[in-house]
Amino acid sequence: MAKQADAAVTVTYGETVVLVTATAARKPREGMTFLPLTVDYRENTYAAGKIPGGFFKREGRPTEKETLTSRLIDRPIRPLFPDGWNFETQVIAWVISSDQANDSDVLALTGASASLYLSDIPWTSPLAAVRVGLMDDKYVINPTFQQLKDSRLNLLVAGSKDAVVMVEAGSLEISEEETIEAIYTGHNEICRILEVIEEFRVEAGKEKREFQARTYPEELSTRMDGLAKSRLKEAMTLPDKLDSYRQVSTVIDETLQEVPEDDAEARPLAKEYLYELQGTIMREEIFGSGKRLDGRGFKDIRAIDCEVGLLPRTHGSSLFTRGETQALVTTTLGTKEDVQRLDWLEGDFERRFMLHYNFPPFSVGEVRFLRGPGRREIGHGSLAQRALEPMIPTKDEFPYTIRVVSDILESNGSSSMASICGGALSMMDAGVPLHKPVAGVAMGLVMDGERYEVLSDIAGAEDHHGDMDFKVAGTRDGITALQMDIKIAGVSREVMQTALSQALEGRLFILDKMAEALETPREEISSYAPRIISITINKDKIREVIGPGGKMIRSIVERTGCKVDIEDDGTVNIASSDEAAAARAMEIIKEITAEAELGKTYLGKVVRLTNFGAFVEIMPNMDGLLHISEVAHYRVNDIQDEMSEGDEVMVKVIEIDGQGRVRLSRKALLPKEEGASAVSGGHGGSQGGRDQGRGQGRGRRREASRR
Repeated sequence: MAKQADAAVTVTYGETVVLVTATAARKPREGMTFLPLTVDYRENTYAAGKIPGGFFKREGRPTEKETLTSRLIDRPIRPLFPDGWNFETQVIAWVISSDQANDSDVLALTGASASLYLSDIPWTSPLAAVRVGLMDDKYVINPTFQQLKDSRLNLLVAGSKDAVVMVEAGSLEISEEETIEAIYTGHNEICRILEVIEEFRVEAGKEKREFQARTYPEELSTRMDGLAKSRLKEAMTLPDKLDSYRQVSTVIDETLQEVPEDDAEARPLAKEYLYELQGTIMREEIFGSGKRLDGRGFKDIRAIDCEVGLLPRTHGSSLFTRGETQALVTTTLGTKEDVQRLDWLEGDFERRFMLHYNFPPFSVGEVRFLRGPGRREIGHGSLAQRALEPMIPTKDEFPYTIRVVSDILESNGSSSMASICGGALSMMDAGVPLHKPVAGVAMGLVMDGERYEVLSDIAGAEDHHGDMDFKVAGTRDGITALQMDIKIAGVSREVMQTALSQALEGRLFILDKMAEALETPREEISSYAPRIISITINKDKIREVIGPGGKMIRSIVERTGCKVDIEDDGTVNIASSDEAAAARAMEIIKEITAEAELGKTYLGKVVRLTNFGAFVEIMPNMDGLLHISEVAHYRVNDIQDEMSEGDEVMVKVIEIDGQGRVRLSRKALLPKEEGASAVSGGHGGSQGGRDQGRGQGRGRRREASRR
């Protein structure tokens, strides 16, 4: 397949098949100062035997799953390209068969690694990926979608033969020890996959292109150090981020002016060296002085300020500020009509909790067009949503659709973790009964040979120039989300254990700060949020509430102004900001769906007479049979002597059979009279006696009508 690509592989697991290609341009892009790598993952609907919806009947813009998987592939392979590689490179992963049981993302990542390794592109560090689940205290490799529903852990780990290079996970409050064990259980399986890829390389691999990784002439590095190093250090240690960045930019611009303009190669090389020099300065400060650029210790968290309820008309709001990172987070409560419906390759889903992350340009002092969310925004929002989701109450506990929006107002490190903290506070302010508050913290790593330091709550410069970005979120009792990216060949188990232990300390500190603003969810939701009243009706009554063509349910909505949602299991949710209107809608539905109760008395209406009795409507859409023998204590020969259609009559339910048919009695509610008893005792007796009985019956009928 795809023989004109530099390499192509298919990866199969079960009946899920992914085709992955790797292709690189033959000519470099001159002046390129960053790695020109593009990764695209696409799911073809034909893979699952589906035809796309919509008017055009073809795949459209990437779905959220496709975007997140593209990022998932990009993050571990990008750091392993040689320094200075400036040939445009593209990795494309297509799902061409899906058994809708096994996820294709781990196959796509493993395939991307294999295709790059087999190609002539100078990418020489093969990776593989597996997913790890945790069920009944046992780790399961590559669990199916069905198995993941019962798993406490959904962890994807990528690694080389010697080290772990990427981790992404969502979990139900698992411990740090369980997390480490899961990661390295997965790594053991990765090593087995890599053995196969190595064998494949021997059989089918191409000879690598000749490429000299970027090096800096000693003369250039010495000159740049002399011109800029001390000035860069002074600029990088300024306490204000924007002041620091502006001063660093000024130093770089002035230093580059010293490089001759006619030297086309020297200027880009000098600019790259000055960028790396900033990383060198950061390491020297950490390992030399034992402190960070902003003067903090390695475990110090920046100053935190939390506010809640600051926006009067939102259902919930919070402003979470940590150092120079600030997130304005709002919560909106909706009804079932507001759920997000997802049509993904593995099936159709409904999402009742959403978290959307926005990163406007002013948050970092920049000017650019406002567009729709990019890959970074979607990825950060997904991480925050994954961290909070395990603490969201079930639909039975809280029948609302929940949308959280995190608008980043200022950014200097880990705005996704600020979104988690602000999101928890915002939902508690909205009255969402979160099971527990959730907080997140980003850990960094700086390595210098054998030495290393783990940094808590990394700032922007430490993220840019450091060796790891390790985000950990959770409650006081365990981890709910994890994401690790590194810029080096891998990290050891010891480093990871240190990072997780230090992250726990930071998380507990942040949770204490959050509790000072709001410790538990508010008992009442906002007065501007819809009130949802839930009742359960007999499933057989659903069609009666809906009515022919939806006539009845539309009538209820028009009469009360409420939203009415009916589940297949008979759950009815009535939503309105007007509690009286919601109560009225509930009463209407109860009337429609009410069922007769044995032994209960009803004031009914005669709707039909027969020669054996009368049918009496005791509630809307429900009739019962009043047999002629149950009309009076005396014998009734003609039902019309006792009642007419339209009469109201008090009756008692005396029987409900297995088919739901109701038998009624009027005589059970009437006093037993001696005269009536004598008349109804048999066919004998005078004609006058029978006439007298009929007269008494008609009198009672008139009395019943008045009642």
